[in-house]
Amino acid sequence: MPSPLFVGIDVSCKDNKVQLLHSDGAEITRFSVPNNHPGAKSLSEKITGVMGKNKFDSLVIGLEATSVYGHPLVYFLRQEPSIKALNPRIHVLNPKQVANFKKAYPELPKNDWVDAWVIADNLRFGRITKEVCMDEKFDALQKLTRERYHVAKNLTREKNRFLSNLFLKFSALAQEDIFSDKFGATSIAIIEDFFSVDDIAYMDVDKLAEFLNKKSKGHFADPHELAETIKKAARSSYRLPKTVNDSVNQVLAVSLVAIKALKKQLETLDKAIETQFALIPNTLQSIKGVGPVYAAGIVAEIGDIKRFPNHAALAKFAGLAWSEHQSGQFKAENTHMIRSGNRYLKYYLLEAANKVRVHDPEFKRFYELKYARTPKTPHKRALALTARKFVRLVYALLHSNRLYTPPKGE
Repeated sequence: MPSPLFVGIDVSCKDNKVQLLHSDGAEITRFSVPNNHPGAKSLSEKITGVMGKNKFDSLVIGLEATSVYGHPLVYFLRQEPSIKALNPRIHVLNPKQVANFKKAYPELPKNDWVDAWVIADNLRFGRITKEVCMDEKFDALQKLTRERYHVAKNLTREKNRFLSNLFLKFSALAQEDIFSDKFGATSIAIIEDFFSVDDIAYMDVDKLAEFLNKKSKGHFADPHELAETIKKAARSSYRLPKTVNDSVNQVLAVSLVAIKALKKQLETLDKAIETQFALIPNTLQSIKGVGPVYAAGIVAEIGDIKRFPNHAALAKFAGLAWSEHQSGQFKAENTHMIRSGNRYLKYYLLEAANKVRVHDPEFKRFYELKYARTPKTPHKRALALTARKFVRLVYALLHSNRLYTPPKGE
């Protein structure tokens, strides 16, 4: 009968608490090591010593995904010869998974060793199927795509704050679609170059039209008509006291600097991602609408597609699955999306699906069908369902290593 050694590691910035268990749950030993290279070396020596004395036939190691503090340890365990020789299975557990498993033991003591024991015991039950990806090229790409995710989220938040403050200065410009892009050059020029809406409302229409034509570099077919529209919007907007208007102008100026800086960061990361991704063969870019950045974000989180037995497992890993509500003969049709899953993979799948549904007729048809059938938040639900359909395609292409061929007649 197989006799694995289960190693649970509670990672922190300064040290790592380690718990070793038999397959029957009996405690072997527990100890603490510094979270540095000498500490990791000591950990590997203790593990190999226990393996040798007790004649275990396999090694299973688990640690919780605690910020970045466990990453160097995982790299060390992958590369350390004495550990590699044991062909270990290394799992990085979701903190929510550990917390939920911990609830099954209400009488646990409150001390620093509990989490290490819970992780080891969680491994012992054998319901954890996914190991960490063992290929460094995916890790290197993942660092870039995850950083891009955070920068993109920060950019969205900064833009939303900017639009909220824009309402204070020029409420009609924030409310109406006068410009196709409120962050376009001409729209920003209106916001930056005029102190208040009164400056616009009382400006000569010909001069305003000339200003718009100059800032847009002749982009607008009828700048005079646009000038009339902007003057009308200015007249209908709220007026602020001068002192408040001064503060709002300063806030908007600072926000614009932040937005420009975040856009520059995205450009830098996109170039780095494309360079790194060029080292990894993939077939996702054969899908119209999926560029190298979104494809990289997806591939970086998936790693080896063979880790997933089917597309349903991949969808669940990404959090693109729905909870089941069934009792007796009743089964709910509309349920909530699960809250667990890889947020980075979910983000890149949703972003890619949103692009694909514009370019691919089949995905466009599917999205519009789901949109029409959803009474509340139709775009959000239709896009999530489209992304779930997109997961099937991603799984098939990566698993078969084939290029995408749209269905005939599309």
